Parts: sequence; structure tokens; C-alpha cells
Amino acid sequence: MDLKQLNAFIAVADLRSFSAAATKTGLSQPSLSRLLKQLETDMGVVLIDRYHRPLHLTEAGSFFYDKISTILTEIDTVTSMTQRLSAPSSVLNIGFVPSVLYGLLPEIIATLKQFSPDIDVNLKDISSYQQMDALKSGEIDIGFGRFAHQDPWIQQILLRHERYVVALPKSHPLANVRKQRLIDLANNRLILYHQTHLPVSSTVTTETGTQSSDKLSTNRVNRAATHEAASSEPITEPLLHLFAQYGISPFITTTVSDLQVALGLVAAGEGITLVPASLQTVRTEQISYQRLVHENVTSPIYLHTLKDFVHPKIPDLLTAIYHVYEQRGITYRQQNFVSQA
Repeated sequence: MDLKQLNAFIAVADLRSFSAAATKTGLSQPSLSRLLKQLETDMGVVLIDRYHRPLHLTEAGSFFYDKISTILTEIDTVTSMTQRLSAPSSVLNIGFVPSVLYGLLPEIIATLKQFSPDIDVNLKDISSYQQMDALKSGEIDIGFGRFAHQDPWIQQILLRHERYVVALPKSHPLANVRKQRLIDLANNRLILYHQTHLPVSSTVTTETGTQSSDKLSTNRVNRAATHEAASSEPITEPLLHLFAQYGISPFITTTVSDLQVALGLVAAGEGITLVPASLQTVRTEQISYQRLVHENVTSPIYLHTLKDFVHPKIPDLLTAIYHVYEQRGITYRQQNFVSQA
């Protein structure tokens, strides 16, 4: 058994076609077929049912695919890390989620270049979830994201928590209410836009201090709390999770592809949404942004990189981040990444 055989098997298993797999691997079909036959002979197991179109994996083949694909991914990750450790790039590739770009990221990058004029920075718009694979492949060296991830290859630090604000159409009855409560927003259409969901289920706790004395609002809280207590489905959508923390279930929701679309719908009067405070400069002609009274309704900002390889320019980036926080009067706890290589 060797890597050529394993990669040939993975290609066929992924594409369910010898001809497509041959094209992907750059091998001729006879060579690809021979590698697979050698692998099956060495293992004494039939991995692919060749009598169906498209091709099917046998039960043993499915089991082997699940296990060996993870191992091959780790081999690729280790190879990429070793290459980068041997010859670190002078370019710092930074991944970010769009909401961070509307905040302090441009100021941080400008500060970084002031402190290190020779640095070459490459920015890439990429979701929190996709950043994990991008770090392993070497596509990015560090990422700004909004979600905590449990990955043995990745280390994270929490930079800070950013307050959510409610985005309402300018014509909305609550558009000029300066301090908003989630309970008062529950009868609206809530527009959901997160592509990454929370990795853990929410714990529903009702904050009595924020409940309305209005009978309808109280009934809504009680119904939501009863529903969640009886439901076995975890709430992993971030905005629904925030409402659930207060025992509230929004009346109706709409899910869209990204944050910009969500704000477009708000501007058109099609609903409301919650966004990090840094977004409150977007579409201000049509949207009213108002503060929420709940101090714990926040969106965290994480910085993550590989555990075993920390790009030599990352300490400079952290210095720039904390410098900007100090200039802005933002509370933070200084942290550093630790290279375990």
C-alpha cells in the first residue's frame, strides 16, 4: 500500500468514475485501474463495485474511504506545514469575514504597515468555517472570524466582544427607540444570514429583568421557553441562539445568503436583523440602527492560526491590533500565539 494507490482510490471514490478520476490524477485509465487493483489485492478486500454505473463503494470501501481520507488530509497538512516552516513566506495572508472589514480591520492593517513598512499583506474574504481548511492548506496564515472552532490543528485567541445592534427599516414603529429589547422585536420577521452555525446547543435562560409586563410579550416568552424545553433540537443559528437565551422565539424568520443581502431586505422594509455594531454605517439612508439593552448580546471576534506554525509576522499584527484597541479605548486582554514547532 502506498500513497499513489490511496490517492487513486480517493479520486475514484470522490468522482465515481474511472475516466474522471484519471483526468483529475493525470494518470491513464489502465494505470489508475492497476493501482486500485493492487490496493485491493494487498488488503484482500474489494473496495469498489465495478458493476454499477456510476461506480459504488462496497461497505468495506465506504468504511476505508471515511478513515483514509482523514489520514490523507492530515498528511497534506503536515507536508504544507513542513514546507512553510522550512521557507516562511514574506507575505502575510490574512483571512477575514466581511463583518470584520466594516470594523477596525482597515485601521489595523494601516497601523501594521506603519510599524512594519516592509510587510506585504494579502487579504482574503473567507467564512469562519472555511478559514480552518485555508489555514491547513497554506492559503491563509491567520484568520479573523466570529466563531470558536474546536480543531486539533488550530489555536485561537479571543480578541474582544462586539455589541450587536438591531437594524430596522426607517419606517418601522421602533426605528427611533434608542434602547431596544429582544422581547419587543419578537413579532417582526427576523432575517438570518449566518453561514456558520454555533458548534454547541444553546441553553435557554430567561432574564426576568428584560421581560415586558405586557401580557402578549409574557405569553410569548412562556411559549418559547416551553417549546425549547420540550424540543431536542439544539439551536445553533447565532441570532436565534441570542433570542433563545432570553426564552424568546421570533414569530417568523427568513434565511438569506449573506449579511449584505440581509441589510438589503431590511432597507426594503422586509424585516429586521441584528448585526455587529461596526455595520451601523451601512445603508443609513434606509436603515435605523439602535442599541440593545442586553449587554451580553454580543458577537465575538476571534483570531486563529495553526498550532504548529506561527507566521513570523503575526506578532507584529497582534501589536497593531492592541495599539488600535488602546487608541480607541477598547477593553482587551493581551494574548499571544504560541508556536509548538
